[in-house]
Amino acid sequence: MRHSISLLLLLWCAAAAAADVALIGLIGDKAAVVAVDGGEPKTVKVGQKWGAVSVIAIEGRQATIEVDGKRRVLEIGQHHRARAAAADRQSVILSADTRGHFFSDGAVNGTPVRFLVDTGATTVALPATDAVRLGIDYRKGEMGMSSTAGGMVPVYRVRLDTVRLGAIELTGVEGVVLEKGLDIALLGMSFLNRVDIKREGQILTLTRRF
Repeated sequence: MRHSISLLLLLWCAAAAAADVALIGLIGDKAAVVAVDGGEPKTVKVGQKWGAVSVIAIEGRQATIEVDGKRRVLEIGQHHRARAAAADRQSVILSADTRGHFFSDGAVNGTPVRFLVDTGATTVALPATDAVRLGIDYRKGEMGMSSTAGGMVPVYRVRLDTVRLGAIELTGVEGVVLEKGLDIALLGMSFLNRVDIKREGQILTLTRRF
């Protein structure tokens, strides 16, 4: 019995000393889905505590969490590291939707963009509506052709100053702009080739290479 109590205390202490908390998703404004130290995602309601992690509030696509007495505001896919180290690599944890797709909010040239992670796309691909919103004069780029579900469509090659997903921000990323056949930005291999990709079931972890 004494050994069992000691083991439970040891497990509790390990949970209390959370080193890495990732915001995987949100359930409306009622609860946050978090992963601690790379473990299985856990749903924590606003006002509740799990180990050393408390969910204080949810607003839009952000959650205010408290870890070991310190509050942080995280966007979906972002991490809080309680024991930061110089050697830590920037990483993002994504959770698949019911169809197995990985969506995430990111940014291009500092402006918010909604991405679908697509390893089948050669480059980051933007709908023309997003490009216009971002202020990209894409028609000055080299024009080519690309095959889509609707057939062959013209594409314009562009170079994106920055592309950010969670804590990962890359510079000088190749991209294309499509005027037809695309209704959401694709995070393609011109970004993904510069990160390590690890999938475990419904969880996808992207870690920046240095």
